[in-house]
Amino acid sequence: MKIEAVETGRLSLVPLAVGHAEEMADVLADPALHEFTGGAPYSAQALRARYARLVAGSPDPSQTWWNWVVQLRADKSLAGTVQATITAGDRGHTADVAWVIGTRWQGRGIATEAARGLVVRLQAQGVRAIRAHIHPAHHASAAVAAAAGLAPTAHWHEGEIRWELLTL
Repeated sequence: MKIEAVETGRLSLVPLAVGHAEEMADVLADPALHEFTGGAPYSAQALRARYARLVAGSPDPSQTWWNWVVQLRADKSLAGTVQATITAGDRGHTADVAWVIGTRWQGRGIATEAARGLVVRLQAQGVRAIRAHIHPAHHASAAVAAAAGLAPTAHWHEGEIRWELLTL
């Protein structure tokens, strides 16, 4: 499986590069983005180091890391990220997905469009199950998951509900 750019109506999901760190540090600078996940915004330097690790790939040979920046096609500015950790298993590949859109770009359907593009790409690659873990009070993220075709399950992981789409 190889990461490739994904095009949607208004967006390009561009494979993550270390060079995105400077702009993404600004996009992700709002501490409110960490309300449900914990932590704090990364500096550009810390993001460069993090992105270098992500671009290098998973040290676990059974996992593939796909990370994209969300780029607005109209002006080429970055608005967030989407990611998938794809795991090979006895019954095929599964993917754990996540998204984050900078505060300035929220409320415009960008997260939904990016998540849908991600799901379509994963389905085209034959991924059999797509999962997201969402805090029960994070209603916006739950709405994005639902719009991308995922549904809540009875499974919990570290205080979050597992949402899932079985594709095959």
